[in-house]
Amino acid sequence: MRWEGLYVAGTGVWLPAPVTAQSAVRDGRYDPEQAAADDLESVRVADEDTAPADMAVQAATTALKRSGVDPADVELLVHASIWFQGREMWPAASYIAEHSVGSHVTAFGLHQECNGGLAGLETVARHLASAGPTAAGVVTSADRFGEPRLHRWTSESGYVYGDGGTALLLSRRGGFARLLSSVTRADNSLEAVVRGDGFHPHPTTEPLDVSGRLQQFVQRGGSMREATEKLATTVRGAVAQALAEADTDMGSVARAVVPASGRGRMDWQVAALGVPLARSSWDFARQAGHLGAGDQTAGLDHLLATGAVHAGDKVLLVGGGSGFTCTCAVLEITEEPDYGTDPTETP
Repeated sequence: MRWEGLYVAGTGVWLPAPVTAQSAVRDGRYDPEQAAADDLESVRVADEDTAPADMAVQAATTALKRSGVDPADVELLVHASIWFQGREMWPAASYIAEHSVGSHVTAFGLHQECNGGLAGLETVARHLASAGPTAAGVVTSADRFGEPRLHRWTSESGYVYGDGGTALLLSRRGGFARLLSSVTRADNSLEAVVRGDGFHPHPTTEPLDVSGRLQQFVQRGGSMREATEKLATTVRGAVAQALAEADTDMGSVARAVVPASGRGRMDWQVAALGVPLARSSWDFARQAGHLGAGDQTAGLDHLLATGAVHAGDKVLLVGGGSGFTCTCAVLEITEEPDYGTDPTETP
């Protein structure tokens, strides 16, 4: 979808303190060989009493303040998450909207796994495309990946899960970046890869073991090579269409923000896109970990805060979530916002 008159007016990130990969290795929580392959410096780890929804409230409050948008103009908030939000059968999105923007905002929760952040951006963009000239919307994400259900260092080979909240505010009035295009593509046959060997009548208390589910997929006759090829085809198709609809190409992209992973998976991602590692979000990913649905907003926020992008630069945001869905978006930076200090520091 080619967009006209839509702008990113503010971003916000709340990240807790980092825990180094080497300390996890010393404590026996992280396999030394896997740590060497992942090449991560640290991941962000929140206290147990920090609720994900409050992380999102902090991030959204920051994004709203930076944007200068009147809260009364915000018509929609979409909250994406992949893990427990603090209460069962509870609308976290409504809480986030109430405590960051106001009671009037329509608030939706979006469960699209790690693609949720960019899927939320496209959802908000579709709403704003037919809204009034001052309308705005917010996309948030937040997760805290706590023990014992999820072992952040070992639950999924090649990914180490980090905690944090993010927010991105889109506006019709203006902002520091134009949203040029966004595209979503899917291959639903790939849901079987992470389903495991059956359904359960009630929520399980067993630790999440994504790597084990992949093994079960293979044991049922699935081909990881074929699945990987399908995934890559879906991502390449979404990227190519998003670039075409933005009237640009990969050579004109200054930075590409991709899902945060260990070095092995990151090398595969950038190779599939045809961009060098130095133009990716690896420098941020290796110090934050995989933030679930928040990698793209947090990565963009980091680029802005560290002065890594400038007016005229194009930024490609690439999502991906098991299922499989991929949303890509192309932004053009029109001015450099004054974000002050690096938001990767704990507030």
